[in-house]
Amino acid sequence: MTIIQTSIDRLVSLIELLIMARIIMSYIPSLRTSRFYEIIFQFTEPILYPLRELLFKIGLNKGMIDFSPIAAFLLLSIIRNLILSIL
Repeated sequence: MTIIQTSIDRLVSLIELLIMARIIMSYIPSLRTSRFYEIIFQFTEPILYPLRELLFKIGLNKGMIDFSPIAAFLLLSIIRNLILSIL
């Protein structure tokens, strides 16, 4: 792997880790008001919000479960594989 491929792979892994941390922290009410959660929210919301809106428009995100993190994981995986196959 080149340094560019490694950097892209690590960046996508970091974003996935932040999304996972946000998912876990969302189940603990006291953590949702912490500064750490706000920082994670600021990094992940630009990725999750458009996906949440898209899923809502096609009728998949109307219940109690937010499927945008799942869509984000799938999209990030596709993007990672495409970029790494090109490089």
